[in-house]
Amino acid sequence: MDRIEFTDKLQHALSGGLSSAAVAENVQYYREYIDVEIRKGRSEEEVLGSLGDPRLLAKSIIEANKRAGQNEGTNQNYDEETPGSVYGEQEREKGTVRVPGWLIGLIVVVVLLLIIGVVFSVISFLAPIIIPVLIVLLLVNFFKGRR
Repeated sequence: MDRIEFTDKLQHALSGGLSSAAVAENVQYYREYIDVEIRKGRSEEEVLGSLGDPRLLAKSIIEANKRAGQNEGTNQNYDEETPGSVYGEQEREKGTVRVPGWLIGLIVVVVLLLIIGVVFSVISFLAPIIIPVLIVLLLVNFFKGRR
């Protein structure tokens, strides 16, 4: 894929989720970025490879605009063209996994309950031994003190 095909795919993918002004601004930014990187000595293939799939890039831009409250339109073009979960594939390639906050909370609660359970199990196992020993020690100290 060359830079023209890349920017055309990016523009097409962005058009369903952003205003035409925002689409033009983003496409212009990436055209300039590619040109600057090529002038620095990188090959076109290398620059485009580092940017990745233009549809995934468009999805990231649209999501960022949604989070910023600037979304105008829908993401129909991207959803129609992209099979499966592209985000999940890219995260697996990077070696990162997103864990939802509720799952982390659940894991923490389960671990705490396991620790409490182990502590009480040890105490209940040792109680028949420890309690008589403590009683004997108390009685010995009591009678020693009376002499």
